[in-house]
Amino acid sequence: MADLKYYDVILKPVVTEKSMDAQADRKYTFYVNPDANKVQIKEAVEKMFDGAKVEKVYTMNLNGKNRRRGLATGKTAARKKAIVKLTADSKDIEIFQGL
Repeated sequence: MADLKYYDVILKPVVTEKSMDAQADRKYTFYVNPDANKVQIKEAVEKMFDGAKVEKVYTMNLNGKNRRRGLATGKTAARKKAIVKLTADSKDIEIFQGL
């Protein structure tokens, strides 16, 4: 397993209708490094966002899809997605406030 620093774990937030609706339940969705585990994701969120306390982390591996352009075929990149649930006394994550 690779030695990941907390700033290498979270790649970018997921901005979809479903992920925005889940914020009412204090759940935030991120694309994360495929080598990261739940403990590393929890530590990264708590270090990167001040006042955020993680209650639970849900992860899922997303396989790449088959794509073709003409006769050439290929696959899109595989990704890992994490849904982070914050505790009731935690502060909200600021990057989602203006969306």
